[in-house]
Amino acid sequence: MRPSVVAVAMLVWCCAPALAQQDGAALYASHCAQCHDGGDGQSRVPGRGAMQAMSFDHVLGTLTSGSMAAMAKDRSDSERRAIAAFVTGKAAVGDNAVDAEGRCTQQVNFFPQPLDGPRWNGWGVDAANSRFQSTEMAGLTGEEVPRLRLKWAYAFPGASVSFAPPTIVGGLLFIGGTDRKVHALDARSGCTRWTLPTDAAVRAAISFGPLPGTDQFAIFFGDLRANAYAVNALTGALIWKTKVEEHPAARITGAPTLHSGVLYIPVSSLEEAAGSQASYECCTFRGSVVALEAVTGKPVWQAYTIPEVAHPTGKNARGTQLFGPSGAAVWSAPTIDPKRNAVYVATSNSYSNPPAATADAVLAFELATGKLLWKQQATPSDAFIVACFGADKTNCPEDHGPDHDFGQSPILVTLRDGRRVLAIAQKSGVVHALDPDDGGKILWQTRIGKGGALGGSEWGSAADQDRIYVANSDVRFLRDGTRRLDATQGGGLFGLDLASGKIAMEVSPVACGDRLQCSPALSAAVSLIPGVVFSGGVSGFLRAYATADGKLLWEYDTARDYTTVNGAPAHGGAIDGPGPIIAGGMLYTNSGYGQWGGVAGNALLAFEVAKE
Repeated sequence: MRPSVVAVAMLVWCCAPALAQQDGAALYASHCAQCHDGGDGQSRVPGRGAMQAMSFDHVLGTLTSGSMAAMAKDRSDSERRAIAAFVTGKAAVGDNAVDAEGRCTQQVNFFPQPLDGPRWNGWGVDAANSRFQSTEMAGLTGEEVPRLRLKWAYAFPGASVSFAPPTIVGGLLFIGGTDRKVHALDARSGCTRWTLPTDAAVRAAISFGPLPGTDQFAIFFGDLRANAYAVNALTGALIWKTKVEEHPAARITGAPTLHSGVLYIPVSSLEEAAGSQASYECCTFRGSVVALEAVTGKPVWQAYTIPEVAHPTGKNARGTQLFGPSGAAVWSAPTIDPKRNAVYVATSNSYSNPPAATADAVLAFELATGKLLWKQQATPSDAFIVACFGADKTNCPEDHGPDHDFGQSPILVTLRDGRRVLAIAQKSGVVHALDPDDGGKILWQTRIGKGGALGGSEWGSAADQDRIYVANSDVRFLRDGTRRLDATQGGGLFGLDLASGKIAMEVSPVACGDRLQCSPALSAAVSLIPGVVFSGGVSGFLRAYATADGKLLWEYDTARDYTTVNGAPAHGGAIDGPGPIIAGGMLYTNSGYGQWGGVAGNALLAFEVAKE
């Protein structure tokens, strides 16, 4: 190579990152800052601090083919790369370096434990989404909980959130991640059996089951581009992949529920964020439930949560055409009721006017056809998008609502006297009990929090035959122009009598002390074994309480650095989204959630009972 060419090449190599930073800063300011830097911190998109903890490849993948592709569709490839370089402060390095780390020394083609042994399958451990694990399946008693000790840690390289809960079946652990891969690990040691690349990140829980008409067992899951997958559980080989919704903002954030050879998939979206751009024709997405044949992936039916297709409703102040009704996304796993041949889902807020009567609601669909059986709306007239908290409110619906949608699954419970209850907590701070045998009639409603866009109960509750256990978020931010969490507000854990709705057990919020980026908020899903309820906090602490009196039994500070079984650096942080998983004498938790003011992290942690 001639010296002049070498000089030019060196100049380009040295200066390219700096140029990308400059170009990226301008692009970010023009197209991204409104959502990621604006507002009072309550939007669902990550702030700059969280994105700095991400890898270049992860952010670029998100902009190119992931959850932000719809918002970045008008940007060129070089512009997307410049934005990724600016927000992360990093260059492309690839994420294959750690793939070979932590591989199981013996790659065997069988399940290490019986399939009918200890397991936690899918989001809620059962099709009723109870998040209640029996003593037999948990392999853990209340007396043993104080002796839980960390056994191993696993890292998701380049991630700022650990947002996909694990599924445990047959001695294997299946989990997705922001690295756009699904991982199969040995549940006891954490070594890697196989990994499978996916089109987009997988944040939903994974469901396990037999593939009808075959001798195979498969895992089923969805990604943030609205693709559903079936994969051989032992080998990681793809069986089928089906796009369940063509809307560019569609995604799957809730676990598919498998029942009688049919997979019921919830469909949500990020149009709530995309619709905040004044030039965006907000909004046209409708949430849905899609039923697929488990063996082939072929659609059986698709039931939209809003029956009416969005139509033009007027123009915004800048002359952009607006549409409605829209929204009513389904963020969480569907709940199955074999007695009523029904599938229950909970919906999000509307995105635009006119508000839908099926938004912020619990809906019942017929299992075989998708026919709407009944609806029970909790908060009417809740049309809301991220712009309502931003500086540019052009597309924020007039008389917008409080963003009090449902982020969790309804829980179907049979009480000791034989009565049945469909119970669910809401971001409004209210817990609802409905009658599944009387068209969703309201049985009782109890307030446990103030509510808000990130308030009330967020991701998931847990229930046995007597009570529902509900964590309260009520995240608040300092009103000083920053995205900093208010360390004095939020939190609380409640046990409510399912027959009456009365509060039978209460745990007061735990103060943050001098901890930075901390909130007492309990946003993550809770989990339950006989006598013990587990709850992770935005503070980074995972705690276990006695259900009898709320006494603290055990706590662990997950916000620390870890040496991992797969050799990549790991740091724990805020706990949000998924809750603890208990199976076979072990407890697993995600740690790290940098979506907003909480501490970013990228860890999956496994605990076992220390020998006496």
